[in-house]
This record gives sequence, structure tokens and C-alpha cells, in this order.
Amino acid sequence: MYPSNAVAAASHVNPYPWYQQLLAGPALHFDPHLRLWIASRATAVQEVMDNPHCLVRPSGEAVPRAFAGSSAGAVFGRLIRMNDGPGHARPKQVIGQALAALDPSVIARRTAHFARLLGQQHGLPDGAALTRWTFDLPTWVVADLLGLGQDELPELALWVADFVRCLSPLSTPSQLADASVAAQALQQRFARLVQTSALTPATLLDAICRQAAHAGWDDQEAILANLIGLLSQTHEASAGLIGNSIVALLDRPQLEAQLRDDPQLAGALVQEVARFDPPIQNTRRFVAQPTIVAGVALQPGDTILLLLAAAGRDAHANPDPDVFVLERPQRRLPGFGHGPHACPGQALATRIATTAIQHLLALPVRLDRAALDWTLRPSANARLPQFFTTTPKGSP
Repeated sequence: MYPSNAVAAASHVNPYPWYQQLLAGPALHFDPHLRLWIASRATAVQEVMDNPHCLVRPSGEAVPRAFAGSSAGAVFGRLIRMNDGPGHARPKQVIGQALAALDPSVIARRTAHFARLLGQQHGLPDGAALTRWTFDLPTWVVADLLGLGQDELPELALWVADFVRCLSPLSTPSQLADASVAAQALQQRFARLVQTSALTPATLLDAICRQAAHAGWDDQEAILANLIGLLSQTHEASAGLIGNSIVALLDRPQLEAQLRDDPQLAGALVQEVARFDPPIQNTRRFVAQPTIVAGVALQPGDTILLLLAAAGRDAHANPDPDVFVLERPQRRLPGFGHGPHACPGQALATRIATTAIQHLLALPVRLDRAALDWTLRPSANARLPQFFTTTPKGSP
């Protein structure tokens, strides 16, 4: 069964045959039920991302109405990924340079440390524990890199999870209220951390503060908001990348055996999962001025849904797109974005996911498809596996 529409496809059990049908159609087509334009081909997705008239937020609505005026809304409105122009360029430069300076070996070492610690706490490889592990691990790693103490990480992870819920159009009023409480708590904690950053050199926060001072980015509230933004993006996108990599191994036992023999191939696995079954399936752009995309005239107020997952399965971008190729040459990854809004945390996310998978493969218990299954968390744009342990047939 195909998904009912392009938004529902994100958490559909298998949207990819339906994506292939879209790829065979027009480069840009209008969905009258969703009331938006849909771009699925890699060239059209890139063209929209390069178009200066296609913005990340609608004109006149910097913050979604559902939580405008709240503490969560104040953070959202300052996130670099939710801004264009001057509100985006300088902060993006600061965050990007700080992330680029991270030592990959330090990321791997801290990820391995927390993978062991959380694995022991949660009780891997139980299914429900595995789900908690995939979400907690990247959040703990990035918070640790920022300079937060290990004893603070459990509570901070809960705050981040509560804040992230405000970013979904599926959130309830209760969840939106919890998101604002979490936003306040995170702002207060990061404000204290920034004040002491000079005392804790060689942290990611120290790098961000130094880069901000060098670039003349002195908006303290925006800096605090984007520290929260780093964690909120990590919470779902990196968790989804780890989770979908686990799914890939569960679906391909021979691949698990291959990676156990050569754990260095875990990086190639994560990269191919980011193309084949990416955690972020779609994103939106909002037309601010009359423009043309893929030969179609668009008007202010039009919305475009970019099907990043479909673009990764476009044969013009990646030959044999429906074949999982571990060591694929010249792999293109639309899921990490392109142009001004290309994800600055791509290297960080893939390093965390790679180390997480290497940790799982080092465990004495194999990933068993007969004992471990998953569903997908309801989402309008993300593909987030939730694992559970099944009872083998014949068991009491």
C-alpha cells in the first residue's frame, strides 16, 4: 500500500516505490489536497535550495502560530536553520567553523564511552532499550562536547526531547507547553555555561564563543538558541541515522557479518543509509517573490515540499538507486541539504552514527530479525525507528 500523501510518506513502512512513481512524473507538481508544490527529483530539489526567493519560513511568520509568543517560539525564531539572509549567514559561519574544527578522534572516543555507559544503563540489546539508546546517545555526546558535565546529561536529554516536540505540527497543546518549559530550562543552563566558557577551553562551546567574537556575532540570545538548536537537530536526525542503520543491518544479515569482520566499513554503511533511507525525508521552502523553478512559475505564498528521500533515490543522482551499495562511488546525499542551508553537522552526525554502529557490532549478541522488530514514530518529516523485542514462535 502506498502512503496517502507526500507528508504521510515520511513515516510510511515503505514509501520508496511511491517515490519512484513521483520521480517518473513532472519535476514539480501541485498537490491540491496538501495545497503545496512537490519536488522529488534531485535537480529540482537542488534548484529550490539554490533559489534566493525560496525561504525556510513563510514571509510574516517567523514562528509557527501554534507556539508564537512562547519561550519555545523565541528559541525557534532565532535558529539559524529557520532564518535566511543576515540572520542566517554569520551564525551559520560561526557554527560551521566551530563544528569543522572538532577532532574526529575525540568525537569517536566520547561516542564510544557513552555508547558503553548508556548500553549498560538501558540494557542492550532489548528493543525498547535500543530505542532509548539511539536517541540518548547523540544528545549526550554533543552535550558533552559542548562542556556539560556527565551528571547533567540525563536531565538535559529529557529537556531536549520535550523541546523537539514543539517542532512537529503533530504536537498537542500539552506538548507545546512542555516544550516552553524545556526551552526556559535549556536557556538558563546554557547561559550559565557560556559565562564559564573561558574556564573550560577546548570544548565545542569555547570554539563557538571564540568564533562568534571573531565574526562580531554578539547576539547572546541567538547564541543560546543555537546551542539548543545543535542539540535539537542531533536528537532526532542523528538518532534516526543510527536507527535506520540498525534497520539496514537487521534487513541484511550478510551485511552485519561483513561489518563484524571489518568494522571500518561502518562508515560506508552510515553514508549509504543517509542516501537509501535517510532520517529526514522532507523539508519545506516558502516562495517570497515571483520566481521560476523547473520551468514552473511560482508566486509569493506558494509552498514547496522537497522530498529529500526521493531525491536520494533519483537514478540521475545515484545510479541503481534502489540497490543498497555499501561502497558507492560519488554518492550524493540530498538529505543533508545543499547550498546556504547545507547541514554543518554532517561530519559530526555521521561520526557519531558510525561509532554507535561499531559499538553494537562489537557486542557478543547479534542483531536478530526474529527477535527484534520496529515501528516508525509518527512524524511529518522524519523517519525514526522505534524498536521492540518480539517473542519467538513457540515461546510460552
